[in-house]
Amino acid sequence: MVGRELGVSAWVPIDQARIDTFASCTGDRQWIHVDVERAKRESPFRGPVAHGYLTLAMVAPLAMEIGVIPRDAAAGLNYGIDKVRFLAPVPAGARVRLRVVLTGIEPKDGGQVIMRTQNTLEVEGSDRPALVAETLALLIPAAGARPQ
Repeated sequence: MVGRELGVSAWVPIDQARIDTFASCTGDRQWIHVDVERAKRESPFRGPVAHGYLTLAMVAPLAMEIGVIPRDAAAGLNYGIDKVRFLAPVPAGARVRLRVVLTGIEPKDGGQVIMRTQNTLEVEGSDRPALVAETLALLIPAAGARPQ
């Protein structure tokens, strides 16, 4: 399966309400994200855009929607991010989806596995993705599963 696409999520809207909620939760209230009128006047994007870290935060739930964690695993835990590149802004009101490719598997002790994936967050109607991230997940075997 290494090198294969694991799936593509449904389109998800990144509306101003989601951006405002993220700003409230994180304390990142930079005007380019939350001041709609100022962003329309002064932003090079001609309107508010999502926080880069909001777009990165979309990777985990959209990957779960795709079903990247194998059904026979007891759990899949975030283990790390090796590389993230924010390539294009996500304007408020845009829709995004995630495309995931399995890029590696590393066996660990006790039957655990590190799964490496490339995650591309696409912006509807854009030639450039919002981000590309190499993520790692620790897969925990189900009880009774034989270590490899």
